[in-house]
Amino acid sequence: MCSEAAQGILDWQLVRASAAGDEQAFEQLYRRYSRRVYSLCLRILGNPADAEDVTQEVFLQLFRKLGTFRGDAAFTTWLHRMTVNAALMHLRKSVVRHEEAQADEQIRGLTDARAHERGALPLIDRIALERAIQQLPPGYRTVFVLHDVEGYEHEEIARMLGISVGTTKSQLHKARMKLRQMLTASAEQSPSA
Repeated sequence: MCSEAAQGILDWQLVRASAAGDEQAFEQLYRRYSRRVYSLCLRILGNPADAEDVTQEVFLQLFRKLGTFRGDAAFTTWLHRMTVNAALMHLRKSVVRHEEAQADEQIRGLTDARAHERGALPLIDRIALERAIQQLPPGYRTVFVLHDVEGYEHEEIARMLGISVGTTKSQLHKARMKLRQMLTASAEQSPSA
């Protein structure tokens, strides 16, 4: 708990210094959080190049908005929200055409039976799961990541994406089904250890 409080104080000091024009303070914020922002973008977008672009957009937006950070919430919470919003805006601009062009059949086939077991997934299973998530159609992937990975409720996701709660539930169900299919096919194709 102390380290979290110290982390929050350090973040606050870096934010204040950055807002006052201290470039080294902003560089420290970038070094501390760029990997986390990139990782979240990659999970939502599923494309490394897009994730890099949105990560840069997030830090440009952060630089411009640092003066508006009041500290009502943790800096990490504020940055997380900013990152999710930027990734979703990126999706809104580019995903609709891309999703229609992607055939559901391309993605069929990857659900690993071992992923159904309780407990920690072995590294190979986690890698297979990450790859399968990246292969989901963008709409499914976004809802899956926001709900199952990031922990948002369907109502929150519906508001963020501008869709109905029923659509978020449907996309989550379809995403889980596709992941199950993809991981199973992947397990059947890989040689047994």
